[in-house]
Amino acid sequence: MKSITFYFDVISPYAALAFERLPEALEGLNVVVDYRPILFAGLLKAWGQKGPAEMEPKRQWTFRQVAWSAHRLGIELQTPAEHPFNPLALQRLAWACGPNRRVVEKLFHHVWHGGLDANHPGRLERLQQELAPACDPADDEVKQTLRQATEDAIARGVFGVPTLEVDGRLFWGLDSLDMAAAYLRGDSWFRGDAWDEAGRPRAGVVRRER
Repeated sequence: MKSITFYFDVISPYAALAFERLPEALEGLNVVVDYRPILFAGLLKAWGQKGPAEMEPKRQWTFRQVAWSAHRLGIELQTPAEHPFNPLALQRLAWACGPNRRVVEKLFHHVWHGGLDANHPGRLERLQQELAPACDPADDEVKQTLRQATEDAIARGVFGVPTLEVDGRLFWGLDSLDMAAAYLRGDSWFRGDAWDEAGRPRAGVVRRER
């Protein structure tokens, strides 16, 4: 049985869509999924990137493309009332509960169903009561677990969410699910040098800040 690590942050609509589509993409495969909450903001800081919602033209395109993808896939998805928002409380809650598929589904639906405020205190309180975490999400141990998971992901080369890791190979984005599934099904492309060759460094111009 293969193990897959699903790195996610509930702030990402692409992670929400990938979560919903994952069972279909992996249908017929003997796999177990380890759901790993991390902080997208931590990835952005580590790799020197801006989030798509921080650039207005990219924000507009991102949510149009996300809405189209949800429509095409037949997945319910409504953008929360405020976005971007701080997902820290929700990611900590995931670790406090133990991030299995039921817990992660509740978190994604909390954010991406209904178009409501993901951080509304009353909604957060009700969600925590429903999930009944084993410990307080504000405990230092939970906070450290989330920090360490994010640092470990960065060390493994994770730069965005969602990312799937299989056998040390990283598959980033909603549109990589089919690629990951092809690898798991033994597609011959992955048995040769194509993977390494496609990713090897090339000579090129380096952009310098002025």
